[in-house]
Amino acid sequence: MNLSIIIGWVMCFGMVIFGIFQGGEILWFFDPPSLLITVGGTFGCLIASYPMSYLAGVPKKFKMIFTPKKYKPEKYIDEIVEYAKIARGRGLLALEESANNCKDQFMKSALMLIVDANDTAKVRGMLDDAISFMCERHENGRSFFEKGVAVFPAFGMLGTLVGLVNMLNTMSTNPDGLAGGMATALITTFYGSLFANVLFNPMASSLKNAHEDELLCMQIIEEGVLAIADGSNPRYIQEKLEFMLPASKKSSGKSGES
Repeated sequence: MNLSIIIGWVMCFGMVIFGIFQGGEILWFFDPPSLLITVGGTFGCLIASYPMSYLAGVPKKFKMIFTPKKYKPEKYIDEIVEYAKIARGRGLLALEESANNCKDQFMKSALMLIVDANDTAKVRGMLDDAISFMCERHENGRSFFEKGVAVFPAFGMLGTLVGLVNMLNTMSTNPDGLAGGMATALITTFYGSLFANVLFNPMASSLKNAHEDELLCMQIIEEGVLAIADGSNPRYIQEKLEFMLPASKKSSGKSGES
């Protein structure tokens, strides 16, 4: 479970509600027409922006946000070092059995490419293409939430304009309702800012963070497998790959052997 997003939401909504109660009432901030304009309008715009085939996959994105897959790059380094020891001692062909037992599909594909004695330049090109396609898929997947960050404030402002027009047109017949009308008009801006920055922006960031973790692991696999194909020393491979890690994650606990 992605606890950070839950904790962040609780803090954000808690502080907003706390601020409301310092000088007002919670009911002042509940206006059904404003909610319909802001939330309904935003989701209507999002639905109109994507084909149904894309929208059918949006619920899966919510699952990824709240229960993201955990990537541990240091474990990939340990695995690659073990594969390097096998290749150095028994040859690249000995990696075929290990590749078939590999659970990570990208790692398996990369190992099979070098087992089949493909040119390393071609292998790098294929792996680079696979990483690029992955980046495009992930960018497309989180675009729904990034677009929501932009659209929510726009519909909040649109609702404010609708409220102001209604207020000005009734001002001559109901001057006492000016303050209430202004408050209602501003509520939509409040909704737009709240939903964009508290809900959709953290969800887009969560998907972005998961993407960065997976990207790092794929880059480690690419560099490690190509180093194995070049016959590099396992210890050298380990040190080379650990340079790709942030300082807090370095030192996997295993040492390569020559």
